[in-house]
Amino acid sequence: MKFVIRHELRGRVRIHLYQKGMNLRQADLLQYHISSLPGVRSVKVYERTADAVILFDGSRSEILEGICCFSYENERLNEIVPKNSARALNQEYGEKLVQKLVVRAVTKSFFPMPLRAVYTVLHAVRYLIKGIRCLLKGSLEVEVLDATAIMVSIVRRDFDTAGSVMFLLGIGGLLEEWTHKKSVGDLARSMSLNISKVWQDVDGTEVLVPVSGIVEGDLVTVHMGNVIPLDGVVVSGEAMVNQASMTGESVPVKKENGMYVYAGTAIEEGEITLCVKKTAGSTRFERIVTMIEESEQLKSTAEGKAATLADALVPWSLGGTVLTWLLTRNTAKALSILMVDFSCALKLAMPLSVLSAMREAGAYHITVKGGKYMEAVAAADTIVFDKTGTLTKAKPQVADVVVFNGQDKDELLRIAACLEEHFPHSMANAVVNEAVKRGLVHQEMHSRVDYIVAHGIATYVGDERVVIGSHHFVFEDEGCRIPEDGKEAFEGLSTEYSHLYLAIGGMLAAAICIEDPLREEADAVISTLHRQGISKIVMMTGDSGRTARAIAARVGVDEYYSEVLPEDKAGFVEAEKEKGRKVIMIGDGINDSPALSAADAGIAISEGAEIAREIADITISEDNLYQLVTLRAISRGLMDRIDRNYRCVIGFNLALILLGVGGVIAPATSALLHNTSTLAISLKSMTNLLD
Repeated sequence: MKFVIRHELRGRVRIHLYQKGMNLRQADLLQYHISSLPGVRSVKVYERTADAVILFDGSRSEILEGICCFSYENERLNEIVPKNSARALNQEYGEKLVQKLVVRAVTKSFFPMPLRAVYTVLHAVRYLIKGIRCLLKGSLEVEVLDATAIMVSIVRRDFDTAGSVMFLLGIGGLLEEWTHKKSVGDLARSMSLNISKVWQDVDGTEVLVPVSGIVEGDLVTVHMGNVIPLDGVVVSGEAMVNQASMTGESVPVKKENGMYVYAGTAIEEGEITLCVKKTAGSTRFERIVTMIEESEQLKSTAEGKAATLADALVPWSLGGTVLTWLLTRNTAKALSILMVDFSCALKLAMPLSVLSAMREAGAYHITVKGGKYMEAVAAADTIVFDKTGTLTKAKPQVADVVVFNGQDKDELLRIAACLEEHFPHSMANAVVNEAVKRGLVHQEMHSRVDYIVAHGIATYVGDERVVIGSHHFVFEDEGCRIPEDGKEAFEGLSTEYSHLYLAIGGMLAAAICIEDPLREEADAVISTLHRQGISKIVMMTGDSGRTARAIAARVGVDEYYSEVLPEDKAGFVEAEKEKGRKVIMIGDGINDSPALSAADAGIAISEGAEIAREIADITISEDNLYQLVTLRAISRGLMDRIDRNYRCVIGFNLALILLGVGGVIAPATSALLHNTSTLAISLKSMTNLLD
């Protein structure tokens, strides 16, 4: 890619590409590529001028080299950059805003009064129609107030006031629609699938292939705990599918031969093979947008309260207008009340506050699926942590493989990886990654793989039953035995590691020692959450009491529970809620899914199991637990902003009404001040909370 440096300061450079302009897709590709370069803090690409402004902390030469290597034809880049970006939306609404400003300036400055009066009356017709429709439905809403204020101004031949009211209403509506669509789009993109590989069924054998290589008619197998990557029809198997991401309902639906399944839904039980009907990215984004816009469960209580209060105040405004006219016989004083509308600001500012807070959280790589959950995080007084992959690092490593049956370590690790790769979790990923590091390639050597949640995996290799999992699963549920000559080694297994036990033919073959180091920031995060008002922090894990006790002491949780099952976690969450506590659950695995669903707000780690991310209300990246602190700060800041908005809207508009009724200010001034304050509060609501 050829470019020239237009301007440069320390840590900032503006470049110009050698092309006349770029389309929106090219701008998205370039922005994603530059932002992914090491040391780049932020980048802004201007498609009209083919310029890019880059802020950076890293090496200037490396960044410029990285830009030189950029190509629009990069297949990998085209695959991972979302097709539905906000750039087209911003361009569309930016043009609409400029158009409104230009039209207002032209009509105000160059139209003679008679022509301006005709234009104002024609423009007022659509507001009148909206008001009449509300009345015909038997409801008194803000549209009735708007229509009445505009029509009374026109009847009084005060065309300037009527025009100003409509102009400000139009600008406010445009900004609301723009911000709403952008926030919904940003949220939908963050919720969209990011699946790079799938299990393709080729002549009865499962082969791991890139999702981009799948075409309509291919067969894809999806195992329990995974997200269905593509739309299709089930051709074999049956499964209970959680369709919360598509329908908002968390009750799983049974899917069997001949039934249609959708990309983004998650398999809770069973497994299926589907015939692909729609390839990656064809409809997923649009369906998520529809789900977000239509699902009432995503709206916060604050938004519902604002809408209810706004509608309830409309009859009082109309009644006050009539009463003032009856008492004073002064049309101007009565009209001053009509010009001031509480509901407009309430209905506009509150949703904008919530959507902007969700967008801000997204900038910190925190995906929130609805304002309801930010409200829950702000009100929470209890947090329940899973341990593995949550308080500990998201990518544990294999420290050692202790052999008990005399086979080669690498061969046993190869068998373990062959099983574990079907059910990705932090422990399973550690086994698979270690096999890759050692160059242990394998072909599928087993029959159907059965996953027993929170316990382990069972299958057959040839005629021998092979199991891998926890101590309880391998030795108690499966009844496997320890070789006589290996009992001393078994007793000597280090307690500082977690262990996966691999048994072949009912006999222990190997113990895989997993080193799962504590996150460096874990104790500081727990301490900060306490300072932020969380009174009870609990750790729950399936590990032994000794391991759990050591971790709990290091991080400073208030309570800990060891050797718990998935139903135990969910039961604890339900019990805390029954005590009147607001509970957040944080986990990353299939076994955390019931508790994530039960909590007031379920938070999943993005590198964990796909079903956990799908069921969770909020997803954070695996990089740093301080995102929990950030999420809490944004959520509490959101609720404080909403409270301030209530006080500002009601206080300022009440003052305008009193001044209008007292004859201190004219109706036109009331309208101008009211609409200006509404825009000011709304624009303030769109700003970041943590800046």
